Amino acid sequence: MRYVLQVPQLLIIEDDARIRSLLMRALDERGYAVSSAATGMAGLSEVVDRRPDLVVLDLGLPDVDGTEVLAMIRAVSQVPIIIASARDDEPSLLRALDSGADDYVIKPFTAAQLEARIRAVLRRAGGSSKLPNVVVVGDLEIDVRARRTTLAGEKIELSPKEFELLAYLAGRAGEVVTKRELLTDVWQQSYGGPDKTVDVHLSWLRRKLGETADRPRYLQAVRGVGVRLAAPET
Repeated sequence: MRYVLQVPQLLIIEDDARIRSLLMRALDERGYAVSSAATGMAGLSEVVDRRPDLVVLDLGLPDVDGTEVLAMIRAVSQVPIIIASARDDEPSLLRALDSGADDYVIKPFTAAQLEARIRAVLRRAGGSSKLPNVVVVGDLEIDVRARRTTLAGEKIELSPKEFELLAYLAGRAGEVVTKRELLTDVWQQSYGGPDKTVDVHLSWLRRKLGETADRPRYLQAVRGVGVRLAAPET
């Protein structure tokens, strides 16, 4: 059976229109489906109606304090919640975590920092990438549970790390993934400057997929950014 890769659904509850717009655009570019609400009560309605996979919640909302919104959400849903607030005092942090928040990020923060928290929280919740057992991209099929890869019906022999790399990219199919993210999430190592590990493994993987960096098909490089797994253009 073939599955369509599901996109994580995020809800941003934030009253600052500029911040809300920036976060929505940045997370949309990273492959998430994002909706938003400008007030606590509107956010609560969105949780009930849309059933998102994760909520990013500001504490300084105009109608209801964010900690109260958190409690109201927890009364109806166990959706993962990341608090994104300018409040950096320990009592506020502890109160939010004790009320059921899964993580806390202090403003100002970058979109990359927030996304790292989102991935970690979704991973702990068992839905880091919503990766099904089988992902199909064009003629490429990745069976995650069986650790089996076929191209146009022909089995491809991959090393364990090559498969982990391909499976990770399949989990974010269509999205540009940076070298830093691959080193952190696939190799579990910090990014410390130039590192050829990713480049070498991508080169080996390309060879087994019958392509090269100059003539890519499935592994499409985005210069200065990273690599995207996508079906070849016809």
